[in-house]
Amino acid sequence: MVIIIMLIIIPVCFGDEKPLDSEKEMAVKTIRNPYRIGSGDILEIVTWKEPDFSREEVLVRTDGQITFPLIGDIQAAGKTTLQLAKDIETGLKRFVENPVVTVTLKSPVSHKFYILGEIANTGEYNLVKELTVLQAFALAGGFTEWASKKVIILFRRENGKEKIIKINYKNIVKGKDFSQNVLIKANDTIIVP
Repeated sequence: MVIIIMLIIIPVCFGDEKPLDSEKEMAVKTIRNPYRIGSGDILEIVTWKEPDFSREEVLVRTDGQITFPLIGDIQAAGKTTLQLAKDIETGLKRFVENPVVTVTLKSPVSHKFYILGEIANTGEYNLVKELTVLQAFALAGGFTEWASKKVIILFRRENGKEKIIKINYKNIVKGKDFSQNVLIKANDTIIVP
């Protein structure tokens, strides 16, 4: 009898596992699309047991490169932190036996997006991970009471051309059109009239 009750109660309490699946899906997407270093980002580079080859703050220059002791200039922009660490390890092998390098993104400033209009906190935001428009609205503190939630416009530059994406917030939250909950890309501008 206890087993029968448990078989009935457990599925009711824990329900459908789809939210967990969507969380896993988002984690996998983040791994597949890791942050790419850009000009202006500040990195921390640590070489294990080699303080002379460690740097607390390394600025990625406008040409996308960094300068590292004994190696010289290294292309950083466009790479992940893991790729850059491997490049530094390869360069250090001439000077250090089995170097182990860790690159950490200390201040991500190269990827930004903008939210303007009837939003609680308009302005510029760092884009450090995958973010949907709904998450961007939440990050910006939500809408003001005068916001038009049906006619939101996202401006995006792709392949040298301006693209306009119309977003109807109400349709997204009502489950009518999830396709409008697009991922934010660097330099996107969202206007909430």
